[in-house]
Amino acid sequence: MKTKKWYNYLWVWSIVYFALGFFNILFAWLGMIDFLLPLIFAIVGGNKWFCNNMCGRGQLFNLLGSSFKLSRNKTTPRAITSKYFRYGFLIFFLTMFGSMVWQTWLVASGAQNLRQAVKLFWTFRVPWKWAYNPAFLGESLAWVAQFSYGFYSLMLTSTLIGLIVMVLYKPRSWCTFCPMGTMTQGICKLKYKEVLK
Repeated sequence: MKTKKWYNYLWVWSIVYFALGFFNILFAWLGMIDFLLPLIFAIVGGNKWFCNNMCGRGQLFNLLGSSFKLSRNKTTPRAITSKYFRYGFLIFFLTMFGSMVWQTWLVASGAQNLRQAVKLFWTFRVPWKWAYNPAFLGESLAWVAQFSYGFYSLMLTSTLIGLIVMVLYKPRSWCTFCPMGTMTQGICKLKYKEVLK
């Protein structure tokens, strides 16, 4: 039997992250770890080791889908796993990330007030005022909270999409079109080309 390593339990991190953000939205900044580490691993190592071994979200989907049998275990449709869909979803994801950064900039510049809401599926605004006390940072740093709301929305929405495809198809179907996975794959391809030169 294969001995489990400490990083095999990082699915707990996914649960802790959303729990912390539920009670205090400023914890959403911790999600930048999930955003930056895969890219760093790919740039330095030239592989997708982080995605395959340390991704808490992928582990959570695998746990729920396989161990708890919440997945139908059907083959993920080719349309979802295709290169066009993956890169199209990456462009959409980066556009939404850019929009989130723009909203943060507007709040930082004073052109817009802080929006204390989480936006699900980039459409549905859910009030989330209990998770932030404006007196904590003050008006001048409201942009920190705005980024938190935007990033938490992004992380929660992508997790919900992952859960939906986990139930409908294979447990880690999300991994086939995950924007971070697509970016790390692109980095690895570029690094491999450099090695071949």
